[in-house]
Amino acid sequence: MSVGHLCKLFGKSRQAFYKREEYINQQIQVQNIVIELVALVRRELPGLGTRKLYMCLIEPFKTHGIKIGRDKLFNVLRENGMLIRKKRGAPKTTNSRHWLKKYPNLIQDLVIAQSEQLWVADITYISVGFDFNYLSLITDAYSKKIVGYCLYPYLSAEGCLKALHMALNGRSKFQTELIHHSDRGTQYCSYEYIIELKESGIAISMTQDGAGYENQIAERMNGILKTEFNLSRTFRSHDEAMIAVTQSIQAYNTKRPHMSCNYLTPEQAHLKQGELEKKWKNTRIKNFLTKSFHFGDEEFGQKI
Repeated sequence: MSVGHLCKLFGKSRQAFYKREEYINQQIQVQNIVIELVALVRRELPGLGTRKLYMCLIEPFKTHGIKIGRDKLFNVLRENGMLIRKKRGAPKTTNSRHWLKKYPNLIQDLVIAQSEQLWVADITYISVGFDFNYLSLITDAYSKKIVGYCLYPYLSAEGCLKALHMALNGRSKFQTELIHHSDRGTQYCSYEYIIELKESGIAISMTQDGAGYENQIAERMNGILKTEFNLSRTFRSHDEAMIAVTQSIQAYNTKRPHMSCNYLTPEQAHLKQGELEKKWKNTRIKNFLTKSFHFGDEEFGQKI
């Protein structure tokens, strides 16, 4: 049976049939371009969720004349199996039961209005062969930029000191009073680390009971690198892991938009001043505890 006869049976014109066919072909082409653009972004930001991914692709979509909303992008990624599943967090690496001096928490009521006002520090582990290396991170609380890092073979103060030296070398706002906040682990309470902070004129702040909610930004940073940049995988050598860590932090600082920074990248937010608009709702939960439920690419709960 010819196309003309089929169209008459359904009360449609031959022109409408071919227009519909042309429209479907155009939509397939657009979807293919969208998938290619998503793949380009995820080469450097492999675990980026769809909301942030959409912010990264607004300009490329305009360049290609593609009109697509965030919900439509969700559907395209879902149909092609490209949604990101969040993973559970990693074990802690903190031992706060020691005789070294511990410092009070100075940031409970602190209003953060610019970069280099508060640094938060933490350690996470990276699997290398049948062993672990330990990644020390120092993050600027205002911009969420990782200002210092070091991947070290041992869980000792040396790795933390190297990360601190990197952060100090990149510091520019010496007139700003800077606070360094961490857990009460032996690395951050060590004599060498404390002396370095004091000689640099940096105030020392620590969590009081070791709970994760007292150092949420640092804990969240570990999770982002592990889940979105696939640093939770096992590397064959320290050098291979170091290359992956360096590339991931570079991409995180310069290309990943942050919901806490009005969708600016940490590098862009670091140059700003004043309160940054947050794109998530701050949910207060009894006793300061927070929960996060993950349904594929959908995230519910407090975000940083």
